[in-house]
Amino acid sequence: MSYQVLARKWRPANFKQMVGQEHVLQALVNALDSNRLHHAYLFTGTRGVGKTTIARIFAKSLNCEHGISSEPCGSCSSCIEIDEGRSVDLIEIDAASRTGVEDMRELLDNVQYAPTRGRFKIYLIDEVHMLSKHSFNALLKTLEEPPPHIKFLLATTDPQKVPVTVLSRCLQFNLKRMSKSQILSQLQFLTEQEKVESDTTALTQLASAADGSMRDALSLLDQAIGYGGGAVRQQAVESMLGSISRDYLVRLFNSLYDQQAAGLLNEARAVIEHNPDYQRVCAEMITLLQQIALYQSDPKLVNEDEFDEALLQKFSAYWSPEEVQLYYQILLQGRQDLLICPDEASGFEMLMLRLLAFSPQSETQNETIELKKKPESKAVLSTEEPSQTSPEPEPELEESNQIYSPPVTNTGNHIQTASTATEPLNWSELVYELGLTGLAQEIVANSLLEYYRDGRLQLQLQPEIHELVNDLIKVEITQALEQELGVSLHLDLVATGVAGGQTPLQAKIQRQQQERLMAIDAIRDEKLVKKLQHAFSAELDEASVVKIENNR
Repeated sequence: MSYQVLARKWRPANFKQMVGQEHVLQALVNALDSNRLHHAYLFTGTRGVGKTTIARIFAKSLNCEHGISSEPCGSCSSCIEIDEGRSVDLIEIDAASRTGVEDMRELLDNVQYAPTRGRFKIYLIDEVHMLSKHSFNALLKTLEEPPPHIKFLLATTDPQKVPVTVLSRCLQFNLKRMSKSQILSQLQFLTEQEKVESDTTALTQLASAADGSMRDALSLLDQAIGYGGGAVRQQAVESMLGSISRDYLVRLFNSLYDQQAAGLLNEARAVIEHNPDYQRVCAEMITLLQQIALYQSDPKLVNEDEFDEALLQKFSAYWSPEEVQLYYQILLQGRQDLLICPDEASGFEMLMLRLLAFSPQSETQNETIELKKKPESKAVLSTEEPSQTSPEPEPELEESNQIYSPPVTNTGNHIQTASTATEPLNWSELVYELGLTGLAQEIVANSLLEYYRDGRLQLQLQPEIHELVNDLIKVEITQALEQELGVSLHLDLVATGVAGGQTPLQAKIQRQQQERLMAIDAIRDEKLVKKLQHAFSAELDEASVVKIENNR
């Protein structure tokens, strides 16, 4: 026996075998069981969601020899003939190839005659929107006054092209696209039944590539089995689909966070070497950003089958929700731009550079560079041993999160050494003078200073931030602090949380908010603004007040 493709072999034979479309199936089941049957049904929806399959099952339910019901027997001669496509009372018409009015009139001339064997004569017209205007006019008369033994089952992917006069005479059912989880579950079931070895990751990629179409998913599964030599593996599926491994996605996003153009281009060119489908690569990056945004809103909202939770947690800590939305929008627009690029590879490189150019982090780094150019004012940290005669008071941690080194005298908000009064050194200010970038800068900006004593400096971190720390990051922070303070340090990073204190990032945000409020008040006090408000009954749009950076 010749091989039968999976899409035909596993086509549902009854309503219970259908995947999804419960809103349509429930209506049809109730109509069949209560014998409240309309003369014309219109099934709409994108390709491969089950329009003609539902129509054939419905036809079996109508003409089953055991009576009209929502559960056709599947074993009588009528059911078998419909399954095999040779029923004389089920006339299937492909409107895409038979669009002429003469074809339609020839078919409708036989409407008046009773069915040959079954209970009804059923016309199943696929892609009905392809009929010509005259063909619709010929069909309309029959739809208005059909004989009692006639049923029309119409299917289309574009109901907007069907005349409203036809739509008004049909019961319309809109079939939904299949969800990724529904397709994945069905693919897992079929590989088990077919005894085909498979990876969950590979099947997930196939389910995503199917784009809501079960038929496309089964066709892709057939192709993957052939491509993989009888097995469905991740690497083979990635090569077949022109997609890339998620490891490349992680490296691209890491380079984007580090704000290093050379590193980002190197990772982009590593992707280009695989000659992927760039539309699919962009789609995978967009999907990852969407999952990050959901995770930032509520971790319970993410789809567990999409990406590993640790990966989402990592990138959620990397970027603010505003940055994620910005990157999402850039990639959406960039995906369209790739279609008109003279070379998709170079267009993909430019898209990665666009992400870097419009990144808010690049502005933060420019501010850090400007701070380094300003005259530095540091506190002199005493390394002398305390006097044996004078007791050493235990220093208290201030909410201002200032660095201190014993022996010290705490005079209000100023920290002084035992011998010489110096300018206070605020941890929130020091963080942005270290010259750190990327993840290291993000970690210290979200930290609180626990203490600095005898060459040991300890920072408090939130547990989720502490998970991002590795040996390289710790060494980078330590070296920056040693260079800035001019002493040898042992750095401790502890995951005790930052409750009760204000991190440098929070202090910066608060300072920016205060500056903005002061700017709004200053604008309101302007005489010209007051005149305009009085003359035109105008109101100041506070949301439009933004700080303009002068980089010259």
